[in-house]
Amino acid sequence: MTTHEIPLAEETVHGYFSNALPPVLTVDPGDSVRFQALNAGWRWEAGTELFERDEELHAGHALTGPIEVSGARAGQTLVVEIDDVTPRGWGITFGDGEPFQWRLDGDAWRLDALAVASAPFLGVIGMPPPEPGIHSTIPPRRFGGNIDCKLLVAGTTLFLPIPVDGALLSAGDGHGAQGDGEVSGTAIETPVERAELTLGIRDDLELRMPVARTADAWVAFGFDRDLDVAAELATETMLDLMERELGLDRKRALALASVAVDCRVTQLVNDAKGVHAVLADAAIR
Repeated sequence: MTTHEIPLAEETVHGYFSNALPPVLTVDPGDSVRFQALNAGWRWEAGTELFERDEELHAGHALTGPIEVSGARAGQTLVVEIDDVTPRGWGITFGDGEPFQWRLDGDAWRLDALAVASAPFLGVIGMPPPEPGIHSTIPPRRFGGNIDCKLLVAGTTLFLPIPVDGALLSAGDGHGAQGDGEVSGTAIETPVERAELTLGIRDDLELRMPVARTADAWVAFGFDRDLDVAAELATETMLDLMERELGLDRKRALALASVAVDCRVTQLVNDAKGVHAVLADAAIR
């Protein structure tokens, strides 16, 4: 297996999803991809955007890619192992339009005299919808995108339904830390000094919505403009997973989920709201 490097350059960064965007790199299943990423505001340093851009076309997050996976076909599942997310030393959060600057100090982010634990992850990991045209990076979709889940740290594996041949994965939007809900609309928005993803393909995993495997839990996602619908999708996806992984019938899975699964609000601010259902390994003995 090979580790590929994508340079941080104007031609490798884009601010929208489209299945017409040509890939910047083609990899084989099992290969890894290493890259740097601007923060959501297209900044490497705090003071200014790194690249000039058409702000109407590239209106969304600064994403690296697309990355084509050889042999990937629509209808399969993309396996994204998150190997590394190392943030730069600064980040910013907005509170009702006012910017608040953070600095990284060891394993903590500091805001003046206050500090929170560093827990970096990529807010956006996803593929373009199959429909032609330009698609915003803001809402999460069945195919991933702006999921903004704080559990997607290094060591987690994300499973995404593949919408188009080649997969055409893009990623970025570094977060230094975030609370469930992301209630101000921003996390600690930080550039990423080093991200590494290992990509694979599965034919035996049919997903209605994305799922993830953390070090100690299964996670199932649901996205919709209606929070109730997002919660229902996350629950149904978790029940699918419990049937498959635990060998349960649907009614027994539902009864067990009501006792052992936690439904959490991923984010409330990305047009399509997110819910993630969590089944911790320790919840069932």
